[in-house]
Amino acid sequence: MVKEQHGTLVAGLYEEPVEVTHPVKVQDLTFRDGHQSLFATRGRTEDFIPIAEDMDKVGFYSMEVWGGATFDTMHRFLAEDPWERIRTLKKYIKKTPFSMLLRGQNLVGYRNYADDVAEAFVERCCANGIDIFRVFDALNDFRNFETVVKVIKKNNKHFQGTICYSLTLPRLGGEVYNLDYYLQKARELVDMGADTVCVKDMAGLIAPYDAYLLVKMLKENIRVPIHLHSHFTSGMADMSLLKAIEAGVDIVDTCLSPWAFRTSHPAIEPLVVTLQATNRDTGFDLKLLAKCSKYLEKISPKYRHLLDDHMSIIDINVLLHQTPGGMLSNLVNQLREMNALDKLDEVFRQLPIVRKELGQVPLVTPTSQIVGIQTVNNVLFDTPEERYKMTTAQVKDLCYGLYGKTPVPIDPEVQKKALKGYPRGETPITGRPADVLEPELEKAKKEVQGLAKDLDDILIYALYPTTGKRFLRWKYGLEEVPAEVKPKTLEDVKKEQELINKAKQGFLVEKAVKEAPPKGPGVRTFNVFVDGEYFEVEVEQVGGMPVVSQIAPMPQPSAPAPQPAQPQPAPAPQPAQPQPAPAAPTVPPPPPRPATAPAAAKPAPPPPAPVKAAPAEGTPVEAPMPGMIIRYEVKEGNSVNEGDVLLILEAMKMENSITSPIAGTVKKIHFKDGDSVQRGDVLAVVG
Repeated sequence: MVKEQHGTLVAGLYEEPVEVTHPVKVQDLTFRDGHQSLFATRGRTEDFIPIAEDMDKVGFYSMEVWGGATFDTMHRFLAEDPWERIRTLKKYIKKTPFSMLLRGQNLVGYRNYADDVAEAFVERCCANGIDIFRVFDALNDFRNFETVVKVIKKNNKHFQGTICYSLTLPRLGGEVYNLDYYLQKARELVDMGADTVCVKDMAGLIAPYDAYLLVKMLKENIRVPIHLHSHFTSGMADMSLLKAIEAGVDIVDTCLSPWAFRTSHPAIEPLVVTLQATNRDTGFDLKLLAKCSKYLEKISPKYRHLLDDHMSIIDINVLLHQTPGGMLSNLVNQLREMNALDKLDEVFRQLPIVRKELGQVPLVTPTSQIVGIQTVNNVLFDTPEERYKMTTAQVKDLCYGLYGKTPVPIDPEVQKKALKGYPRGETPITGRPADVLEPELEKAKKEVQGLAKDLDDILIYALYPTTGKRFLRWKYGLEEVPAEVKPKTLEDVKKEQELINKAKQGFLVEKAVKEAPPKGPGVRTFNVFVDGEYFEVEVEQVGGMPVVSQIAPMPQPSAPAPQPAQPQPAPAPQPAQPQPAPAAPTVPPPPPRPATAPAAAKPAPPPPAPVKAAPAEGTPVEAPMPGMIIRYEVKEGNSVNEGDVLLILEAMKMENSITSPIAGTVKKIHFKDGDSVQRGDVLAVVG
């Protein structure tokens, strides 16, 4: 019989208890990276509250509850105030420190923001309840940490310096991402004042023995605790965590099991059992964790439609193309919306080419989107005569140096083409990116004066001007929140699933559309009663024979309708038993209509179709891809030259300049800022 006390397990029996000398610390990611990885960051605050207090009892080192894509998704797709989530969860989670993912000078956006915005943002994060700041930069250019780290330290908060893990070979090594590279980056972070150092493996690329070697060498070379973060995408992450624990890693990241695995992270429950009776025992209560996981299982159907439907929970292709899960889903969605999923293999073939040409950058937000979307553009729009034919604004910024220094130099020809006509100049910068950015905060305050109520509101707008302003209008009741943004209930999900099940069984059959003939002067109206229901029936004599032209269900009265004294005639003929046409109509006059029976409701008119054809004379400028209009750069009546930018179209969070195909005058603009458009929609007409 196995003893209940903890000890070393040998041949199925515990020996003497082992002293827990170095318990593994665990950061939980369920409330942030878990649903970001699996469900496109659509987790709602209302679904976290019921287990928040129990999660606080587990004993996590910290809980990551914010940052990353949550700020964008909450205000854009959930109509939730991102700042309110921190404050709300803090009411229930009082002991466990809150962690957030901060993209350095990118903050929680997709570009570097000016220093005044960065300082104000981090100040508000501290004031609203963030305790630990996991700070990373997509290029591992730590000059992009300088502004935010000063504010973190000033507020006596925890600065976790983070290195983005990437590879140029299948395993650790090679000319760029080798052991010396990571050790040097770790030393730089310690010199900056990092309280802990995190290795952030966003694509699940770190192999178990590489994790062991890297952690062992980091522990020997730097004095601060080491934290390992690895996604499960490739299927290696739980093995890599275990080898890192053997090497002495101090902190690891996991999720509750229902929101673990796939492109998310290893599950906490198996790790707890694995480490029991060892000197690294977490000490966590498995029953308490199971209670929290059971709740997540219950509410997960709300989000299941967002889950990738691949049969396997791992994607070994990530070991070949190194594409993080979030980036992969973006690529697939973009290609699907453009009816070009057949191009996915070609996108994978060109990804390493584009990545190398753009400086062999690590593939993490925002560089993963920058490389990924540019690759899609190259596959779809390039010609044999011209590459990088449609270059995103973010690629141009990267080539200019606005994101920082790339691990290797950018291809000179690509850089030259991207910077042709670039507004800031055609010569790249080499200094800290934020040094060339003008202050932004005061301008943002003026632009939302009268709409924003406080600095938190202003920062929502400063980071996301188009969608941020729309959210503030939702927040203060100036615009109605669209139905698709409102939360679903489990009852809603149940009804949807019932319809899907019926459809799969063939019980939902599309009715053939028949055009009704015009009504003649001889139409008669009858009430027909069938099994307790009654219908309004219109009957018209056609060719000497009564014909039913419309049947409309009538609403049931609140009290049972009185039965008529005389039985009602059944005027509708049986089509299977035709009768000779009488010489004259024999249909009796209809009885009076019930006073409570209203006319049948007419179906609502269909929504207007997207603008596909240009009503004005001239050359139509069509959307090359689905997206959202960030802003028009011209107005109707403006003169433009061939190649002038007409508007900025955001697709998969990257901005594309849509240019004029000819010189002329802007005759018509069909949409407005913030509108969503489909591929082929006519955005403007130039003539």
